[in-house]
Amino acid sequence: MDTFDTIGFLGFDVFGTVVDWRTSVARRAEPFLRRHGIDVDPSRFADEWRAEYQPSMERVRSGERAFVRLDILNRENLGRVLLRHGVEPAALPDSELADLNRAWERLDPWPDSVEGLARLKRRFAIGPISNSHIAGMMNLARFGGLPWDVIVGAEIAQTYKPRPETYLRSIEAVGLPPERAAMVAAHNDDLAAASALGLGTVFICRPREHGSEQATDLEPARDWDVVAEDLVDAARQLGC
Repeated sequence: MDTFDTIGFLGFDVFGTVVDWRTSVARRAEPFLRRHGIDVDPSRFADEWRAEYQPSMERVRSGERAFVRLDILNRENLGRVLLRHGVEPAALPDSELADLNRAWERLDPWPDSVEGLARLKRRFAIGPISNSHIAGMMNLARFGGLPWDVIVGAEIAQTYKPRPETYLRSIEAVGLPPERAAMVAAHNDDLAAASALGLGTVFICRPREHGSEQATDLEPARDWDVVAEDLVDAARQLGC
């Protein structure tokens, strides 16, 4: 596409866009829940854990709390969910809680992701602009075979999306102005924030990120630069 002729970097949302967090977290939570007699469906447990994600980051975005990495927020959020189900986290082995928290670094890529990224990498530098921390993204890339050129995002910016700094400092770190970068995401709000700063936009349809009853981000909310069925389709549309 002509609009991408000057684009040098594609920044990716990762959770939901590149990897299937819900199925992966549920699978890793299942033996933990069974072992400790916690009577909750693993997929529901994953949903509840994820539901704490935005509120915990908002306390950082708002300035109520100094920046801390996402792995720390996830661990705190895990404790909240366990308490909701009548389980005192302090009564459980710390090693088990730490291992379960690392589920977010062991998420399966969607079936098209590795091929799509490899094809896009032929034309563009690629890397996550994610709310995760650098080590988490590195471990996830090694687990899933994600061929990033660089890892930027929240830890670089010391704040979380959709704060403008998260995008701008990430793009600055790869040596480009915003107009020479594009955001790739399955979430309309992510793309809206990036577009407002001058980045190009690629919407990836992930209608089952939240399971079969997903009600959000089922279609593009705006006329994004590229709308693709998956990352392989995005690569095809971008001539990769």
